[in-house]
Amino acid sequence: MEELTKRIIAFRDARDWKQFHNPKDLALSLVLEAAEVMEHFQWKNKEEMEKYVETNREEIGEELADVLYWVLLMSHDLNLDVLDALERKMKKNEEKYPEDKAKGKHAKYNKL
Repeated sequence: MEELTKRIIAFRDARDWKQFHNPKDLALSLVLEAAEVMEHFQWKNKEEMEKYVETNREEIGEELADVLYWVLLMSHDLNLDVLDALERKMKKNEEKYPEDKAKGKHAKYNKL
């Protein structure tokens, strides 16, 4: 992950784009890319989605890569260790959603 982040930073800096990057615009870019992922599935039922994924897997992967690009760039610029943050968040989720109460349910933690 560290090498990938370095490559992303080098890509941005070689183009002198850092001047345009602030937390708000990085967050907006991340959300816009996530919306492009969602567009692939909009208005499709389960069967249509399964078929669509089979024929559009590479394009969906590229959109997910765009999301990851912005996550890594933003976490770098905010001096956050995103893998450490994910580890901490997973521990919280494991406490909020204990397996014995949450298994097979989609309810929010305060409704279990």
